[in-house]
Amino acid sequence: MLLPIDFTTYTREMMGDALFLRLLEGLSASPVTSIRHNPLKINQINSEGGEGSISLPVDVPVPWCEGGYYLSTRPNFTFDPLLHAGAYYVQEAASMFIDQVVRQHIQHPVLMLDLCAAPGGKSTALRAALPTGSVLASNEVVRQRANILMENMQKWGHPDVMVTHATPADYHRSGLLFDAILADVPCSGEGMFRKDAKAIDEWSVQNVLKCQQLQREIVADAWACLRPGGLLIYSTCTMNTKENEENIAWMMEELGAEALETTIDDSWGITGSLLSSMDTPVYRFIPGISRGEGLFMAVLRKDGERASILNESSDKKSRKNKKSSTQTRQKALPITEWLSDSESFAFIEQDEIVRAIPKRWQHIYDKLKSLHILHAGVEVATIRGRDYVPCHALALSSSLRRGIFEEHAASYEEAISYLRREVITLPSNLKRGFVLITYKGLPLGFVKNLGTRANNLYPQEWRIMSQLKEG
Repeated sequence: MLLPIDFTTYTREMMGDALFLRLLEGLSASPVTSIRHNPLKINQINSEGGEGSISLPVDVPVPWCEGGYYLSTRPNFTFDPLLHAGAYYVQEAASMFIDQVVRQHIQHPVLMLDLCAAPGGKSTALRAALPTGSVLASNEVVRQRANILMENMQKWGHPDVMVTHATPADYHRSGLLFDAILADVPCSGEGMFRKDAKAIDEWSVQNVLKCQQLQREIVADAWACLRPGGLLIYSTCTMNTKENEENIAWMMEELGAEALETTIDDSWGITGSLLSSMDTPVYRFIPGISRGEGLFMAVLRKDGERASILNESSDKKSRKNKKSSTQTRQKALPITEWLSDSESFAFIEQDEIVRAIPKRWQHIYDKLKSLHILHAGVEVATIRGRDYVPCHALALSSSLRRGIFEEHAASYEEAISYLRREVITLPSNLKRGFVLITYKGLPLGFVKNLGTRANNLYPQEWRIMSQLKEG
C-alpha cells in the first residue's frame, strides 16, 4: 500500500514511531469481515444454523456489540437470501461500537436522529440497541445514498423508524428537538485506507482541513436540533486529530459540550486521545491494534434538562389530527388487517401510498412533513385504482400479520430466482391473489398469483444483477 508522504509524515509525528509502525502493519493485513444479526428476525448466528438462527462461518463475537460476529471467511453475501430478508447486516466491526455507546448512555425511550446515516450500518445498529419505545429518524443528504439507506432500513423491518432526505439545516428549520443525535460526519476517510483505494487517492492535507470545517458546520446545525440535556455522538472514520480531538475541543469551548466517558475493556484495543494536552474521553480504533478499520467516536452532552418530545402531547394536536386521521382510517380499512396490532397505527394516505404510523409518535411525523420523508412507520400499500397492492416494505416489516396472506416457502433456487425478479412457479393449490414468498421462515416479498402465472413484485431497483460464480 502506497500512502501519501504528507499522511505518513503527519501521522508518524502524531502517533509516535511505535504506534505508527503498528498502524502500518495493520494496513498491510487483510480486512476482517463482520456481521450483526437482526434481533427482530433471528435469535443468533452460528456455524451450524438451526431453529431461530442462521449459518455463517462465525469466528468469534465482536466484544463491544451485542449480536456482532467476526467471520472466518467472507461469503458471497449477494447470493444469501437471508441478507435480503434483513436477517443480518454486514458491518465493519469498529462501527459497531455505537451499540456499546447507546446501551451505556441511553436507558429510556428517546427520539434520536442519525444525521448522516447512509448506507445504514449505524442506523440499524442504533435501532437494535435503543430502548423499546424509542423513535429513530435516519437521514441522508445525497439522494442516491438516501435510497440505499431506505432499502436497508426497510429490510431491517422496525416500525419506529423514519428515513428522510434532508440537510442538517432543514432539520434545524423544522424546529423539532431530539434527545440524541448521531453525527457520523463526512471525513477524509483515513480509517478506510485498506478497504478503499479511492480514499488514499483522494487524501490531502487540504481535504482534511476542508472536512474539519464542514464537520463543524454540521455539528453546529445538529447542536441546534438537540434538546437541553441531550446527547450528541460524534463519529468519523478517520484518524487525524484535526477532524477528531480538535473538533471535540471546539465543541466544548464554543458549544459548551460536556464529554462523557464510556466504559471499555483494555482487551478491545481502543486507544484514547492522541493529543498530549487533552485528557477528554474519546475512543479511537486503529487497524493493527483493534480488530477493525479506523474509527473515532466521542459522546457529548448539552447543558440543561428538558422532557423528551416522546412524552409531549396536547389536546390541540389531538383535535387537529382527529378528523383527518379518522377519514384516512376509513379509506384504508381493507388493509388494516395486514398489520398485527393495527389499532396502534394511524393509516395515512399520501401520493398513492398508505403508511401506517404508530399513533404514539404521529405528532413527530406531522412535525417533519416539511422534510422529504422517504419512509416512515410501515409502508403498507400502493393504491392502484380501487385496489391496494401490498408494498414490499410490508413483507419485511416486523409488524406484518403472518398468515393474512397465502405463503410459499421457497427453495434456495426459487429464492434466488425471486430476488432476480424472474418468474416464479407456484403450487397449484395456492389461492389467487397476493402470495408472500418466504425463505427459511423469513419473508422475502410478494408475488401476485394469477392462476396460470405469478407476477413477481420484487422491487426492480433491488434485484440481483450479478451472476453466481461456481466454486
